[in-house]
Amino acid sequence: MPVCGLSRLIAQAIVCVRVTGVDLILVWHEDRAVACERMCPHEQADLSLGRLSAGRLFCPRHSASFDLRNGQICYGWPSRPLRIYPVRISDDQVWIDAEAIKSPAT
Repeated sequence: MPVCGLSRLIAQAIVCVRVTGVDLILVWHEDRAVACERMCPHEQADLSLGRLSAGRLFCPRHSASFDLRNGQICYGWPSRPLRIYPVRISDDQVWIDAEAIKSPAT
């Protein structure tokens, strides 16, 4: 399903979206789109308020960072990885597979 215009995502870098009742963020970083869960798995901080640097999303609460390729948290933090969801870009829209959001494996 289309969730955001590509030009909006590029301009804002982080955009909040809701897919099948799940709060996510879209991130534009290093010329690619990434979709991930909105809340930090460590302390539940709102990652839409975080910052981006060197392929990582930094939590605004505790400054731990997550790799935007695979969701891995930086060394030394006791947390599961950030959930990353597949996206595609078509017709200047960012699409997220709603079935991937509903999957218990995510």
